[in-house]
Amino acid sequence: MKAIVDCNSFYCSCERLFRPELDGKPVVVLSNNDGCIISRTDEAKAIGVGMAGPYFKARELIEANNIKVFSSNYNLYGNLSWRVMETLRELVGDDNVEVYSVDEAFVNLDDFGTKDLKAFGLHIRHTVEQWTGIKVSVGIAPTKTLAKLANNIAKQHKQHTQCVLALDTAERIERALRRMPVKELWGVGRKSADKLCAMGLETAWDLYSMSEEWVRHNLGGVTGVRIHRELHGEEAIGLEDELLTKKMITTTRMFGAPVKELSDIKEAIATYTARAAEKLRRQHSAATVIQVFVVPKSGKEEEKEEREEEEAGTDEKPKKRHSYHGPSVSRYTILASPTLLTQELIKPAMKMAEQLFEPGRLYKKAGVILGGLVPDSSIQANLFEEPANNVARLLMDMMDNINFSMRNDVVKFAATGTSRNWKMRQEFHSPRYTTRWEELYQVK
Repeated sequence: MKAIVDCNSFYCSCERLFRPELDGKPVVVLSNNDGCIISRTDEAKAIGVGMAGPYFKARELIEANNIKVFSSNYNLYGNLSWRVMETLRELVGDDNVEVYSVDEAFVNLDDFGTKDLKAFGLHIRHTVEQWTGIKVSVGIAPTKTLAKLANNIAKQHKQHTQCVLALDTAERIERALRRMPVKELWGVGRKSADKLCAMGLETAWDLYSMSEEWVRHNLGGVTGVRIHRELHGEEAIGLEDELLTKKMITTTRMFGAPVKELSDIKEAIATYTARAAEKLRRQHSAATVIQVFVVPKSGKEEEKEEREEEEAGTDEKPKKRHSYHGPSVSRYTILASPTLLTQELIKPAMKMAEQLFEPGRLYKKAGVILGGLVPDSSIQANLFEEPANNVARLLMDMMDNINFSMRNDVVKFAATGTSRNWKMRQEFHSPRYTTRWEELYQVK
């Protein structure tokens, strides 16, 4: 049996943890640049606050209902996520926990042989809540897809299920499949869901009832077959299939306000390059291609649209035009050899930033893409440069460790700057209670 432990309204729960007076009150958390609503409590949802919509469009409703608003605080969320995952590892062992996302983890229950799965799920839930303060829901079933389905139902009916649901019999599985819309199945995208609904398949049970050959032909081949088999209780999706090493790493942000100086553009791109390089090392990869893009403000014919976008601070990709980044302009460089060293990536990034910059223009966004990724173990060695590269890699690892433990980029490259006039808007940012001594929560 497999379980998935999913934190309830995770970002909001993290904020509530240090603001207990907000329990039972509506809360929302905003995305980068205070752009869109990315987390909301059940109370905010009941009032009518939509998910992923621009904040400026929901501001009137939010203020009228005294909904508490927070800017995203990823230092806090990341640390509390780690505490939740460590609690799960303490309960079931390291080898039985598979972290799926910042607020979700699969748990393998095969080694426990427990008969009362509901009771075991409640034990997991209560322990996580007691040790970390974060409320979770638990779905238990023979496969990951069914466990996700069980978790979905448990969260929709919190009072009835106590946030725990075990699909441990054929009857319970069938009942769950019959009530679950096919569009809400894990692994079924919107286009696939629309296609299935057009064919008359509206519930997960409808898909379950089709033949495997039909699914292979109409639902993405192997991917659809795996979902179909999982619905039938046959384990077909291992975590390694869902968490493959990324083939491309992108770091991009909207600026807090449009910028027009080359120095600001270069600082932003250097910072994004450093962040992308850190992600690169974290997954033990090296890049062979680096691409830099900038997004200028549009002309007068789009001023109204631009004003709305800036007010919302959205980080969504624009429509396609010159490249897949929409109105952005970009350049790329093929590196002489694969690298994961920040300094070797910043150097070409700075050259491309200078080439892309046009004096007199305003820019609202920039980004860096690392592509052509290969395992860092397969980098072709150079007889004459290997010792230097070894030292540089050691320095990179030391810098990553220091920044991870101390946070806030204590050690950084000079090219990333200090003023950072381009940094994101975060008007409702809460303290980083668990990762900064100067922001430590005080009990009076």
